[in-house]
Parts: sequence; C-alpha cells; structure tokens
Amino acid sequence: MGEISVAIIDSCIANVGSVANMCKKIGQKSVVITNKPDEIRRAKRIILPGVGHYSKAVEQLDRLELRSVLNETVMQNKTPILGICLGMQLLGTGSEEGAGKGLGWIDGYCRRFRERSFEGLKIPHMGWNYVTTVSKDNPIAQFSSPNPKFYHVHSYHMETAPENVLFTTNYGCEFVSGIHRGHIWGVQFHPEKSHVFGMELLTNFCSIQKPE
Repeated sequence: MGEISVAIIDSCIANVGSVANMCKKIGQKSVVITNKPDEIRRAKRIILPGVGHYSKAVEQLDRLELRSVLNETVMQNKTPILGICLGMQLLGTGSEEGAGKGLGWIDGYCRRFRERSFEGLKIPHMGWNYVTTVSKDNPIAQFSSPNPKFYHVHSYHMETAPENVLFTTNYGCEFVSGIHRGHIWGVQFHPEKSHVFGMELLTNFCSIQKPE
C-alpha cells in the first residue's frame, strides 16, 4: 500500500472534487477522496470539507462511522487536519443551526449572524473578503501579501477563546474565520475557490509533517 499525502474526507456534504483538484494543482501526488478507515489511517494529512446544514453533517459523520476513526487518527496519532467551511464548524462542540455534537477538538460554538447588526448586508455572507492573520508565525498563515483575500459562503460563524483564533474577517462585525490548536486547523472560507491565496494556504498545510 502506497503513501497517502492527503486524505480528503468524503462525508457526502461537500464538493470534495474541487478540493482534490486544488491539492493536485499544488503538486500533491497521492490525494484520495475517501471515507474508508484504512485509508484515513494511512494519510499524512487530512482535509475535512463541508457545506450545508450542521445537523445533516453530524448525521453523516455518524452514519459513515467516521467519528471514531477521525478521533483515532487526529487525537491519538496526531495527524494534521484542516477543516474547511462547515468542516471547520464540525471541529467545535456544536451549532445553533441544529442538534448534534461536533467533534469537540476545539472549544468553539457556532452562531448565526444577526441580521439586525449588519446595516443592510445580506446573510449569508457570500463572496470575496479580506482575512486578517492573528497568529502571524503560524505555518499555514504565510502568504505573499499582508492582505490575503478568500472566498466565503456562510451564515454561521464560530465563537471560541482568543488562543484558538488564527484568522478574523470583517462583515458588519469581526468574526473568527480561522482556528488553530496544535496540529488542528480550520478555515471558514474556501481555499479551493480562492485562487492564489487558497493555493498558498493549502501548500502551507501540505508542508506540515505528521509526527513519526
């Protein structure tokens, strides 16, 4: 069995193909889209994409029995992981969007944007927006410009402790758009749709080495 550079978790809640294509575009040779435990265990890095409804995503994690293998590979074996959009929200404890528990690896809870605070801005937050790096020495946050711009599509955002915040974005208010704890990262935006800066972020993530 060959080495797997990146395992993209297929929980049927995201366009995993676009994430895989971007990983291949940045030079990753052994990229698999999978929900098979043996392939997830063999991966050097894991990406957990997600779009749609929080409750549905939790149901899919449990239906496909992904929760246990992800806990094993990430929490026990310390495999680096990147959650994308709803995938980032699943790294936390829960969401106002629906019932069900997240993976609970980061103490964070997702809340809906309150429209009355946005002075006419539309919900969901959709389109390109600048991202501010809070932890500038973080290995995945090294960009060619001090003002990276990423593509966002979401109505919910995570609230978490300051020590977990990697990126923030302003859309009527400042919200958390990236999180980090140890070998665990999450971004609310879509790097696979974000051209140069998305390529840079994924290249940085794919340079993270799994502990031997």
